[in-house]
Parts: sequence; C-alpha cells; structure tokens
Amino acid sequence: MNDHQIQEPERLGRTVLPGGRALGWAEWGPEDGVPVLLCPGAATSRRLGLGVGRPGRDGGLGDDPVAGLGIRLICLDRPGLGVSDPAPEGTLTDFAQDVRHLVAERRLRDPAVIGFSQGAPFALACAWAGAVRAAAVVSGSDELAHPGLAGMLAADVRAMVEAVATDPRGAEADVADRADPDVLCDLVVRLSGETDRRFYTAPGFARPFRRAVREGFAQGPGGYAHDVVLTMSRWPFDPAEITVPVDLWYGARDTSPVHSPDLGASLARRIGTARRHVVPDAGGALLWTHARAVLTALLERRGHALAGG
Repeated sequence: MNDHQIQEPERLGRTVLPGGRALGWAEWGPEDGVPVLLCPGAATSRRLGLGVGRPGRDGGLGDDPVAGLGIRLICLDRPGLGVSDPAPEGTLTDFAQDVRHLVAERRLRDPAVIGFSQGAPFALACAWAGAVRAAAVVSGSDELAHPGLAGMLAADVRAMVEAVATDPRGAEADVADRADPDVLCDLVVRLSGETDRRFYTAPGFARPFRRAVREGFAQGPGGYAHDVVLTMSRWPFDPAEITVPVDLWYGARDTSPVHSPDLGASLARRIGTARRHVVPDAGGALLWTHARAVLTALLERRGHALAGG
C-alpha cells in the first residue's frame, strides 16, 4: 500500500463552455480509450489521478489500471477550483450541464463518471441529468441534509448542515474565512482510521495529494466553500429519478464523518439502479487501493447500459 504512486497527467487543458467560462481537466490513458470522468474530493485539483501500485521490476509503472483497462481518465476541476472559472451561483445540476457541454465539445462518446468523497453529489447529478451512461460513487458524501440521515450524523456535521440550511451565504463565507489547504489535508488525515492514515501519509501519495489541494485553492477558498454549501444542502435532484446504473463503493474501515453515516445503505435504497459494495478491509482511500475493481465494475455497468441491459 505504501508504494502507491500518483502519475503526472499525460494531457492538460481547459474547455470553454457556453457563456465563456472554462473547465480545466487532466487526462491519463489512451486518447481512444473509454472516457471516464472523475469528480475528485474536496478542494482537489485535476492533477490527482488514480496512480499505480508497486512499480514494476523494470522500473516501469507496474499495475496501471487506467491504461491496462483501456480507459481515458479525465479528471475535472470543478468551478472555482484549480484552473476552472468560478460559478458563484452554480448548483449541482448546473455542473451536470457543464459536463454535458464538455462531453459534446470534446466528443467524448458515452462517458462514465466517478465521484469521490465530496465529488459524489456532482457525479450523481451528472447521472441524474443523463450526461453519462454509468456512475460510480466511491467513499461518497451522501445527501447529508436529507431528513432520514439527521439522527445518524456526527454532532459537528449536523451543526454544519443546520447552519447551511439557516443561512447558506453566511455559512459559505464562514467556511471561506477558515479554509486553508494544509489545514484541510491535515484534517483528512486526522479524521481517518489507521488503514487510511497509513495510506494518506505515505510519501508516494501525500506529496501529490497536498499539491493537488493547494492547486485547488489557487484562486482562493471560494470554490471549496461553495462546494461545501452545495453538498451540505438538500440536493436539487431526486436520486430516485436516476436511470443509469450506479455502483456505490465504501470501505468498512472508513471513519470519515462527512462521507455516508451508513456506508451508502440508505442511498442505495433511494437509487433503483444502485449496486452497493462494502469492502471489508478497505478505508476511505479505496478509490486508489481498489481502483481496478472500481473501474472494472464501472466498465461492466456501462457496457450493459449500452447494450440495453
């Protein structure tokens, strides 16, 4: 686990959307591969890909699930993060429309999407809007403001949800005032269990992770603060209306209070197309520790969707 390495992107760019805003992206894998969009975690820039496991004996990249499965991985900077232009009034469903335009502009045929941690509601919005053909949520933030989860939330998370509901602009300003990339990275480690802590602090991951979060803050804290409010508010779409296949992945050792308090069980019941996986020996970092399993299942679900299954 400690030998996991994050590769540098093979291609970088920005795509201009209708209205003039641009979304930044980074790519790995063959340009003619199956397009898989990645909505990364909180404040994380486009540069944090899935990486590889232990390097090969010849010094090569070893077990690279992206190239090995023929995937064209496209990691997106959300508005206000990294090099993507801000959208101060943007919603989750507005982001889905941004993705629809990006897919058309870049001619990405029948893409799938992965949402990790805070990126999960953005990926599910894309699934709800029909902008993708399949979705995977990995260690995903649930609809924390849903009344059915209120009794399960940690006290500080419940307080934040209530603050956002009472005064979203004030809550956003408060998050922006306190936000700092290094503090956020330290918080992720502190809230992690032993399994994740070992992974997140290993040099092969810790350095690129911290760099990606600092890049996420390149325009200031506004993009991250807005994302916090969006993901801690009621979602502007009904997950029950999602018709594309969705896989929900959680690690049984995930201790993050801002993912899902029941490891996606209630969310799986709300999404009729959902298939839930709980990996016994994994924590919240299973996007990297179990990348091949996540990607293989996603390709399978996308293939069934394209075949009408």
